[in-house]
Amino acid sequence: MSKSVRISEEFHEFVETHNRDNETMEDTLRRLVGGPHPEAVAGIVSSETAAEMRDRLESSREADVAGKAELRERFE
Repeated sequence: MSKSVRISEEFHEFVETHNRDNETMEDTLRRLVGGPHPEAVAGIVSSETAAEMRDRLESSREADVAGKAELRERFE
């Protein structure tokens, strides 16, 4: 399921300039909006918990990318 969001041309250009190779606009927005800076949450969770959270997020992102690639291939 997806939704459309209206943004200004200026903001679209901003996001586009931060877009990395093989990254969708959604990927770029997720990366840019990501969450609090690591220094802001330092000490709140243990290093072990932080590492587990990082691993889970990365696995989720990889699955999202793989799923999108599969969908693109189906429609090409």
